[in-house]
Amino acid sequence: MSTDGRVLRGEQTRATVLAHAMGIASVEGLAGLSIGRLASELEVSKSGVFARFGSKEELQLATVAAAREIFVERVVRPALESPPGLDRLWRLCDGWLAYSRGRVFPGGCFFFATAAEYDARPGRVRDAVAAALSAWGALLERTAEDARQLGHLESTCDSRQLAFELDAMVSAANARSVLHDDDTAYDLAETAVRTRLRTLATDPTTLP
Repeated sequence: MSTDGRVLRGEQTRATVLAHAMGIASVEGLAGLSIGRLASELEVSKSGVFARFGSKEELQLATVAAAREIFVERVVRPALESPPGLDRLWRLCDGWLAYSRGRVFPGGCFFFATAAEYDARPGRVRDAVAAALSAWGALLERTAEDARQLGHLESTCDSRQLAFELDAMVSAANARSVLHDDDTAYDLAETAVRTRLRTLATDPTTLP
């Protein structure tokens, strides 16, 4: 039982550290993370934090992985509860806007912030951020293609192009909101996404 207690405390410490790390990274970037800083701000031992991550890079990688899990939980899984097709595509976009608008991370979209920081810096951290964003783009494209094949979108719809446009719309809302403290950007993006989908939908009345 003593061993189980130590394991539980260790898991709790790790979760607390990662939650704080994700908040910092969404505002200041992953470069702003350090084992010493997190230990100091959370008032835990530096050796305890080091034992759970080992290095700054491992801490950064764990933070990216934790943020990806939260993104999946808040955006992807709820959308996947809808059947394949146009409604699922809409829910992915709408969920992304709600995730950013609701400031799940204080700096807006975690991956928007960290991608700008690491897009030209090769290494494991960049690869992890890129993999998360690639997975999101692939999901949008696959969902758009499912909608096309199911007859929910016009047969001439280019799923890859549509996925790019939808991602650009929601990302622009995040950028404008964070930089200008302007939440109306989300309303504009929601209208833009809905309008774009309606132009391609075989039955526009199925959209909200």
